[in-house]
Amino acid sequence: MKRLFGYALMLTLTAAPAFAAKNSQSVNFASPVKVGTTELPAGDYKVTWTGTGDSVQVTIAEGGKTLTVPAKLLEEKHVHKGYVVNREGGADQLQTIQLSNVSLQLDSANASGR
Repeated sequence: MKRLFGYALMLTLTAAPAFAAKNSQSVNFASPVKVGTTELPAGDYKVTWTGTGDSVQVTIAEGGKTLTVPAKLLEEKHVHKGYVVNREGGADQLQTIQLSNVSLQLDSANASGR
């Protein structure tokens, strides 16, 4: 019985990261982008999200700094990861993050950072 419990525990622990990674991908911003009033320098960022449909919380993280923004999730496949910006006031305002299997349309007006 202990052996069965041990196997079940090992399977659960090894499978947990696979399930967590489903809602986490990386993206590279080739140039600085703004999310709300926060400017993100060019670089590699980890993007995670929780929720579905119109009520998703997206966290953009790099080097211990995080930015959380509400978004709308669209399930769609992309050949390449990327992002869509809108040029506003001389800066590129981040509108959408396109990942392997989803697009995240950001509501930058309600972004909050740490």
